[in-house]
Amino acid sequence: MTEPSSVRHRTTLTQHLLSEVEQHTEGGGRVAGIIAEIATACKGIRARLAQVGLGPLAGMEGSVNVQGEAVHKLDWFANQVLKDHFAGSGLVCALVSEEMEEVVHLDGDCERAGHVLCYDPMDGSSNLDVDGAVGTIFSLRRRVHDERHATPDEVFRPGTEQVAAGYVLYGPACMLVYAVGGSVHGFTLDTAVGEFFLSHPDIRMPGQGREYSANVSRLDAWDPGYRAFVESVSYGGDGDRTYSLRYIGALVADFHRILFRGGVFFYPADVQNPNGKLRLLYEAAPLAFLAEAAGGTATDGSRPILDIVPESLHQRTPLVIGSRHEVEAIESLIGRRESIVTASKGALR
Repeated sequence: MTEPSSVRHRTTLTQHLLSEVEQHTEGGGRVAGIIAEIATACKGIRARLAQVGLGPLAGMEGSVNVQGEAVHKLDWFANQVLKDHFAGSGLVCALVSEEMEEVVHLDGDCERAGHVLCYDPMDGSSNLDVDGAVGTIFSLRRRVHDERHATPDEVFRPGTEQVAAGYVLYGPACMLVYAVGGSVHGFTLDTAVGEFFLSHPDIRMPGQGREYSANVSRLDAWDPGYRAFVESVSYGGDGDRTYSLRYIGALVADFHRILFRGGVFFYPADVQNPNGKLRLLYEAAPLAFLAEAAGGTATDGSRPILDIVPESLHQRTPLVIGSRHEVEAIESLIGRRESIVTASKGALR
């Protein structure tokens, strides 16, 4: 039985990696292999997610991670799947994960591998109990030393030095989106054949959108500039252009919407989280790399996310990410009045 022409002529992820990454990127063969391995691992994660309410991986694992956050059983499972896929592969020298306190060195692989993989295995896991969207975020960094083991300063480098970054979104469809060499491409998993196919080539983020994404229940805890922005776009202050609030509660899912439709996502610092809430190495920096490659931008409210040099593996940061129009509008408003930190001392009137 022959396949329909629409199937025969589709470009697989592997074909795309071979033609676009391996041939046009320094160390492209390795980079292509790593992205392909991530895709394979995430197929397994996606398959288990489809049964989360039916099996032993439903609910909480009973421990807390290095962030002090309760670990869902699928946080642990997804982390282990990615770890197992790369152990002994020779593709990466070390792993940095939200679910692991320290760098995990892959013994024997550093002699062959020239990269370190950073990832959030299950972003948005609080959505799992209500069958909400979740995802996996990843960042690839090139090694800069020849030591047998990767050293911390090999990941304590600005986000501009990422080689590749991307995410897998487990939604109604399973999509993999990655950025390499200034280009962003999206692939959709065809579950009938078990393969990712190119579905969204050369993704460009709109320069301006009509949506914003934020947990506005915390609005009073943020710099007053964020309230000024929300009031402006909610009541037509931005050139009579009103915006819709869309907040899924999983960074990867909220960013995915912004990537395709434009607008802005923000999660600022506040008194409770003075350094921000989101992690720099495996959440903010990878998505900032994608945003910049697609024509958008990302800041911590005052400086580009990609310029920040991490000082610890699990460092947190404020994040404003999306279309340039909205991000720049927020930046122009931040700090115009006293911040909430000053307000907490009684100075805000």
